Amino acid sequence: MAILSIFSASFCGGNEIADHLATRLRWNRIDGEILSAAAQRFDVPEKNFSRAMEGPPFVFNKFTHRREKLLAQLKLTLSEALTDRQIVHGYVSLLIPSNIGHVMRVCLLADLEWRANHVTEKTAEDRSRVVRSIRAADLKSAQWTNLLYKSTPWDKTLYDLVIPISDTGTDGAIQLIEENVRKPVLSYSDSARRSLEDFKVASRCETALMEEGYYHALSCRDGVVTVIVDEYVIMMNRLESEINRIIQLVKGVKEVQVTTGPNYRPPSVFSNVEFELPEKVLLVDDEKDFVTTLSERLEMRDIEPAVVYSGEEALNLMQEEVPEVIVLDLRMPGIDGIEVLKKTRSEHPDVAVIILTGHGSEKDRDLCMSLGAFAYLEKPVDIDELSTTMKRAKESIRSRLHNKRP
Repeated sequence: MAILSIFSASFCGGNEIADHLATRLRWNRIDGEILSAAAQRFDVPEKNFSRAMEGPPFVFNKFTHRREKLLAQLKLTLSEALTDRQIVHGYVSLLIPSNIGHVMRVCLLADLEWRANHVTEKTAEDRSRVVRSIRAADLKSAQWTNLLYKSTPWDKTLYDLVIPISDTGTDGAIQLIEENVRKPVLSYSDSARRSLEDFKVASRCETALMEEGYYHALSCRDGVVTVIVDEYVIMMNRLESEINRIIQLVKGVKEVQVTTGPNYRPPSVFSNVEFELPEKVLLVDDEKDFVTTLSERLEMRDIEPAVVYSGEEALNLMQEEVPEVIVLDLRMPGIDGIEVLKKTRSEHPDVAVIILTGHGSEKDRDLCMSLGAFAYLEKPVDIDELSTTMKRAKESIRSRLHNKRP
């Protein structure tokens, strides 16, 4: 028998249809179990996996690869749960690779007008609010499929069966899916078993690499794992050796092949590679025009900072993502810079705080430095001076962390 994958637009009855089919076919729904199983297995809150799929994006993801790690953990959990006679509904269903032959992929959709009318007739909710809700849900779906496939959620090539629910209704959709899922072409064959095993092996390898800080696309066919290096690399031979070391230990791997992608660049003999600048920088300032301009100027120096406009936002962000360096204004409404500095030094002592203010004094300077600020600068700041200060902050962090090692 088959696996049934269902992805639906909002308000198209996806959950209801999946439940009906599970009862009629006597198959198991496993979509909700995947998130809870991954949360338990990797000791990660379940909401983090939901956020990795639906957004908003993690602030410093470019450097932490937090989203990629969570999705790899989800794929590993899903790959080890898949067999046959199963129904997977929702975002997680799109993590199933297209080469697994006994999976039937279904999309349920309807245009915005039909969904808005359908919901308002059933609930008597304000139509404008319903339309906003539908658009927000569609945007999340679009972001998800773009992340996975560089495509839209309604791309017919992603599915075996696309059902306009506005034409068929719920009962018609259930009947159509049931008729198709019983076809012999979807039987659990030896080929399907091999492709499912390859999914497991690839997921294990991806997770194993990420646990050691390597983030490369890979695939598996008949136990042969191909890793694609698609970035600037300083020591390719050493990287290839490390990838082989990690993946050879993974269950089910028969062979490892490392190849390069179109963005791969070996180091030039003239390269001056210096990893001096911090990667995770947070700018905190209520003067939006100023901080936007500062952010743009830092981006020209290959620093892509996160930006918040209040002390409260900064503290909330640090509960989830901790930066390396904070560039902090002092005078802000609500929670001011002094309070942010105190809490940061208390809760995150390895974060370097650079004060950047236009309304300071010698008294403020003395207070900030006594509270543990790394540096005290005044506006308007020379961007080279700020960059140099950030480099010194990075070096200070690296030295401090090195000295902490046993």
